[in-house]
Amino acid sequence: MTGFSLSPRLAADSDFVTDWPLCQVRLMDDRRFPWLILVPRRAGLEEWNELTRADAHQLSEEIARAGEGLVQHFKPTKINVGALGNIVRQMHVHVIARFEADAAWPGPVWGQGTSLSYETEARERLCGELKARLDPSL
Repeated sequence: MTGFSLSPRLAADSDFVTDWPLCQVRLMDDRRFPWLILVPRRAGLEEWNELTRADAHQLSEEIARAGEGLVQHFKPTKINVGALGNIVRQMHVHVIARFEADAAWPGPVWGQGTSLSYETEARERLCGELKARLDPSL
């Protein structure tokens, strides 16, 4: 998309999985929680209400698709969806697979403990598995 650039913080904290019609799909680099970040590829976008109606509908579809992919792959207890933007202003949506035994259950994942990065091989393998599950036509 013309003019789109990824926030340096999102780039540092996550890894590219795939591109969908609206969003870039990224894996949050915290192995404690299976966590996708959807970033609409629209220049300067910060708030949900700034989306066109068509983009808002597409984002909703992509959030559901991400949640379905996490459910199929991880079999979580719950899917959490959030769009805060208090630290990273660029519009992005978190789609997180949650388990009753995870480190933050039943509270939110933000600010809970210390992030545990994936080892390179595990991260590359998971990104590949998620890409195959989320983009089954490839």
